[in-house]
Amino acid sequence: MTGGPVLDEVCVGLPAARLRPVVGRYLGYREGVPVGVASGRGAPPLVRHEAAGAFVVLILGWGAPLDVLNPRSAAHSAYRVDSFVAGPYDGYCTTSTAGAGAGVQLTLTPPAARRVLGVPLGELANRAVAVDGLPDPWLDRLRVRLAGAPDWPHRFALLDAALDARLADADPVDPHLGRAWELLAGSAGHLGIGALAGELGWSRRHLAARFRRELGLGPKTTARLLRFQRAYAMLGRQDAVSAPPDPAGPADRRTGPADGWAELAARWGYYDQSHLIREFREFTGMTPAALGRPGSHSSNPG
Repeated sequence: MTGGPVLDEVCVGLPAARLRPVVGRYLGYREGVPVGVASGRGAPPLVRHEAAGAFVVLILGWGAPLDVLNPRSAAHSAYRVDSFVAGPYDGYCTTSTAGAGAGVQLTLTPPAARRVLGVPLGELANRAVAVDGLPDPWLDRLRVRLAGAPDWPHRFALLDAALDARLADADPVDPHLGRAWELLAGSAGHLGIGALAGELGWSRRHLAARFRRELGLGPKTTARLLRFQRAYAMLGRQDAVSAPPDPAGPADRRTGPADGWAELAARWGYYDQSHLIREFREFTGMTPAALGRPGSHSSNPG
């Protein structure tokens, strides 16, 4: 990405303790343009590859706009937006920006996002929507306040207060769906859907329909994503993954231990190495080994 926008500043903050069960870390960022490139003109865009996930991403930004591109659907993409909400996604997407800008990114669990945003997440699944396109303009007003705040701690405090207020005023999620999410997330996606439906006293069909409408994706897809998210996070922390070669690469490059990726697949809850690779390709567009190589840009949780 030589010559594209430069990440000048990153500040990571934790939400207030009461919010941490449902709100991910706050990521404040500021991107500039390289020396010698006036106002971003002529600078190639910075493209980030964003993995799928059973969460909702909220970006409140100011400055240069982004394109959020869903490779499966132009209609579900967003163009020239500085602030947007995205997901949950069961496929990867990309973001692209060519100028200077700043903003805050956070993630929400689907039950929290359903309450905070005030819309069924079935309307947001696999798409990005500009915040000024949402029914309630409160997020657009919050964006303006964040832009005018003097520093990141003040911005994070504003987010805490705004999210607290929204959650306090919002109608609760159906307790059955809240319980369904807790059970799936608590098992990292390993609880069977039949067992989940039985625990709730619902039929599988009713569970699937209600879960998809209110929380964005069906429970089976959500379970797969939760398992993938755990593996994706572990991939970034695993010293062992540098030893096995790319399991989908040419045979003459396979110089590491023959069962290295198979062991990791079993550890992460996959049937075998092939299952692991298929899931990563579907949810990221890349193999696990490729994700760990230098030059892979992503701002998704990991």
